Amino acid sequence: MTELIPIELRDSIALLTLNRPDKLNALNYALIDRLMQRLDAIEVDDAIRAVILTGAGEQAFSAGADITEFSGSVARGADHAVRDFVRRGQTMTARLESFPKPVIAAVNGIAYGGGCEITEAVHLAVASECARFAKPEIKLAMPPTFGGTQRLPRLAGRKRALELLLTGEPFSPAHALAIGLVNRVVPHGELLNAADALARQIIRHPPGAVAAVINAATRGLNLSIDEGLLVERAQFAALVGREELVRGLTDWRNRPRAVGQTG
Repeated sequence: MTELIPIELRDSIALLTLNRPDKLNALNYALIDRLMQRLDAIEVDDAIRAVILTGAGEQAFSAGADITEFSGSVARGADHAVRDFVRRGQTMTARLESFPKPVIAAVNGIAYGGGCEITEAVHLAVASECARFAKPEIKLAMPPTFGGTQRLPRLAGRKRALELLLTGEPFSPAHALAIGLVNRVVPHGELLNAADALARQIIRHPPGAVAAVINAATRGLNLSIDEGLLVERAQFAALVGREELVRGLTDWRNRPRAVGQTG
């Protein structure tokens, strides 16, 4: 059988590929389940420090959910559709959002529907100039169901998000950059190298600190500022006494200083 989520190890970075190019990497149930298995294994593998997620082929990152498959769940009724389709997709995007190691989407082509929702959920995203985004669920007479009605307004603002959600029209990588959906746009041939370089900028820092930043930012986003500050405090406290913090502070104190520099 074809591996739905092949993994390539690039030193301490895992490159995961959504691998249904003949279906524009549509997110069927088996692919989502396989991605979750990959993430479970990566989380407990200390040798892997970051994840890059991309799509197979030259056309798509992911065209979204597999409509043929989830239509069958819808036909069996609301309970089946929610259990098989909605809950599975929301669990996947929540897992990506809260994953303790940085996850970077390398958006190589169209990212529609669920593909766009993955881009919304991951920590960082780099888009090819050939990428294209859309929230087309409204054209199927339904809202997004993998978190798109919640994350996109938080990223882009309510009015900008609603325009995309209510029209379903495609938008460019430049617009995705302008609304905060992606971090940068690069020439197509430089996409994976740009994502790799971004990952390496992050993993030069201690893993505990990286996880603390991700956890505090992800959890705090949906809390009041006072509650978020308590999360931030707890993340810092958990690092106190750990070797990486002691070493970081010691290295800072012992760093070379310019003449007359203090602190």
